[in-house]
Amino acid sequence: MIIDGVKVNFIGIDDATREEAANYVAYVRGRVNSPVKNINVKLCDDGLVDVSYTARGEKFERIRRVTGRPY
Repeated sequence: MIIDGVKVNFIGIDDATREEAANYVAYVRGRVNSPVKNINVKLCDDGLVDVSYTARGEKFERIRRVTGRPY
């Protein structure tokens, strides 16, 4: 499901709600400075969850070095 522009995937959790997904989005955004692209929430064997995410990198501008030498 998509929450606030972030795709949230639940693995091993069948009854996840939109509210729970929004909580995971808020959790990851609170700890990451880059814009979050997607979040994977996986239920582990011990009952805990593993949260992994992909963030978009910052855009950069290429700067050509000027050396005064011909190409």
